Amino acid sequence: MGRWRDGRGRLIVRAVSGEVLAPPVPLEISASYRARTKGLLGRDSVDGAMLLSPASGVHTFRMRMPIDVAYLDRRLTVIAVRTMPPGRLGLPRLRARHVLEAEAGAMTGWGLRPGVRVQVEPTP
Repeated sequence: MGRWRDGRGRLIVRAVSGEVLAPPVPLEISASYRARTKGLLGRDSVDGAMLLSPASGVHTFRMRMPIDVAYLDRRLTVIAVRTMPPGRLGLPRLRARHVLEAEAGAMTGWGLRPGVRVQVEPTP
């Protein structure tokens, strides 16, 4: 898998059986320190999702909207999914290596829940 670079791609959500649960989701990859620090701050919405890597926790201080947060392990398996209102500090997850952020409610529609595995396809 290696390290990603800042950019765009798509997110594929797969069940434990390997079945694709939702159409590909537009993805913004934030791998540099600067991009991870900025994240979704100052935005009113997000098209799809944002992957923060490496990351094990997030906060929603100075955010304008509630977000869904999915904590992923090194194999991109979902450890936990939480909805966070603005002005909160999410505690870091011990096994988390990556964090996905999206508008509140979006992850439920994609079928994202603990145990589900995602695939990241960066756009060249």
